[in-house]
Amino acid sequence: MHITSGRWAYGLFLALVTALLWGVLPIKLKIVLQAMDPITVTWFRLVGAGGLLFIYLSLTRRLPAFRPLGRKGFGLVTLAVLGLVANYVLYLFALQMISAGTAQLMIQVGPIFLILCSLYVFKERFNLAQCIGMVVLLGGFGLFFNQRIGELLGSMGTYTTGVLLVLLAAAVWTFYAMSQKQLLNQWNSLQVMMVIYLGCALVVTPWAHPLQALSLSPLQGWLLLGCCLNTLVAYGAFAEALAHWQASRVSATLALTPLVTFASAALGSSLWPDFVHGEDANGLAYFGALVVVAGSAMVALGPTLMASWRGRQAGANAPQPS
Repeated sequence: MHITSGRWAYGLFLALVTALLWGVLPIKLKIVLQAMDPITVTWFRLVGAGGLLFIYLSLTRRLPAFRPLGRKGFGLVTLAVLGLVANYVLYLFALQMISAGTAQLMIQVGPIFLILCSLYVFKERFNLAQCIGMVVLLGGFGLFFNQRIGELLGSMGTYTTGVLLVLLAAAVWTFYAMSQKQLLNQWNSLQVMMVIYLGCALVVTPWAHPLQALSLSPLQGWLLLGCCLNTLVAYGAFAEALAHWQASRVSATLALTPLVTFASAALGSSLWPDFVHGEDANGLAYFGALVVVAGSAMVALGPTLMASWRGRQAGANAPQPS
């Protein structure tokens, strides 16, 4: 069983760095998507991150060995590659239809799907605190979409299609996450990410158009580079945070990611209105976003909250010395 280092402050800092990087990522992607198609953007991100990992692992002589994987291992790699490719591409297509804040908020259901799958595959338990968190999460979504409930339920317009694509992206992400969890029994996290990133890049290569990079403005070019580095650095900070802090608390901190996106979009739209557009939402919708974040954090912290509650109950019921 993995034991954290106990450096919780450092773990918190790394989790906040991850939330910041993931929070600003969809805003940068929306600007790049103005001149480049989603598949080509995905190809650049995967080649950039996977290539840098390949160089690092080659220099440190830690490239993964494929022979010990066996047929089952190769099946897991294939499932992870297809899941991550579909997640990246579907999310970017959705970003062309809905705002960055909405996309980032909806993608919060990804970890929920993962927990539900874990109930069946890994026989994990879903406790009362997590059930309450799920209800809070769904209620928050209802508040967030208060202005568009009729559109979401009554038509298949652009906005509804974008929301459904994000939900689908979150669902297929679980195949990647479940497979990666199993692959960590054979390789370390860097080796797994390198293989999956380069495998994903190979899958989308026939549909990518790298020469589109020549049509990018200097700003879009730098933002594309930033997206590539974001893919690598954010996941690195996330993995390192798990080494110093409990996974449930890291996940609860990452629930703040949509708030980072909303704040960044608001700031960006005031400073660079020609490039960044703020969220078209009322006060109730913003309150709903806060509720979604709270629900997501409750689901992540559910096991810790229940363990703490049981500990207090056991202490209260223990016989007192006479």
